[in-house]
Amino acid sequence: MKRIVTLQDISCIGRCSTTVALPVISAMGVECGILPTAVLSTHTMFQHFTSKDISDQIEPISEVWEKEKITFDGIYTGYLASKEQCGQIVDFFERFGNDRNVILADPAMADNGKLYPGFEEDFPAAMAKVCAKADIILPNITEACLLTGMPYKTAYDESYITELLKKLLELGCHTAVLTGVSYEEDKLGFEYLDQDGNTDSYFAKKCPVSYHGTGDLYASAAVGGIMRGLDLKDALALAADFVVACIEATDQSREARWYGVEFESQIPVLCSMLEKRMNP
Repeated sequence: MKRIVTLQDISCIGRCSTTVALPVISAMGVECGILPTAVLSTHTMFQHFTSKDISDQIEPISEVWEKEKITFDGIYTGYLASKEQCGQIVDFFERFGNDRNVILADPAMADNGKLYPGFEEDFPAAMAKVCAKADIILPNITEACLLTGMPYKTAYDESYITELLKKLLELGCHTAVLTGVSYEEDKLGFEYLDQDGNTDSYFAKKCPVSYHGTGDLYASAAVGGIMRGLDLKDALALAADFVVACIEATDQSREARWYGVEFESQIPVLCSMLEKRMNP
């Protein structure tokens, strides 16, 4: 069985970050270790929340793992609590990354043209250093613009997306995947480009509603697919289809939108999707 470690926050209540990554990746048949970057009482869409940065635990935990000779087939990062912590994550990559594992960075820091609350304007520069050391990065369009300095647009064409992808590759990653791309009103998907010039895209149904945590859900399902041996496009397409299924399930629920996407009821659907892609 493959083993990954995910480095991101834990929201004790609310569906996002490690609270999503651990069950989704485990359900896909991949061992998922965790290294929390912060602990939150609830995610930040709640009216009240507490947040505890636990950067001071990253080094001692890493030391123990190194002494125990623990290795990982994949390293997956999400929300990081500070620019100083970004430096710690780069050090973690140096320590546990090798030519046999995959490092995937989801630069979870912004959406809809602006940074998440609590991040200063210089945070994207620190996150860019994390992305530079990753094999695969998964920014949305807002995050890509902040990482590259390109202007954020809500109306764009294919040439804009291609330029964004090229600028992302200049950071140093091997493959840049841009999420939330849409050229048609009813379609939403991804486009990617790698250092060898390979490019591809996939577009699923664009749902008329959106929910907190879908980016974390997407990245987690993609990581699980890659670890199970799917090629990149298949893994990303699987993740896109799964997110659509979860959004549609949530839309039928009475849960508040800001609470998070209802993924738990769709875990069997994910497992079925994975099986079909692995055994077409």
